[in-house]
Amino acid sequence: MKLANIAPITELKRDAASLIDRASEQRSPIVITQNGRATAVLQDVDSFEQDRQAFALLKLALQGDADVAAGRTVSRVDYKKRLAARLKARRTE
Repeated sequence: MKLANIAPITELKRDAASLIDRASEQRSPIVITQNGRATAVLQDVDSFEQDRQAFALLKLALQGDADVAAGRTVSRVDYKKRLAARLKARRTE
């Protein structure tokens, strides 16, 4: 893992506000080191949320791939029939 944006924990303790500003402006996470080793990551909230959304989409795509591989699929024609039946059932409720 290549780490380009690094700050020691002493800098975080001394000047957290400027590190937060830097993470927000650069929209890049900052790796916090302790005793020369990466121990934490500081990231702005917007980037964090984008990363979480991207991860959720990847997770869904992997689940879809697993479903296809396991044969858990429905043809488009059958899906349309099932959907039409569900909509019809809702209208009669």
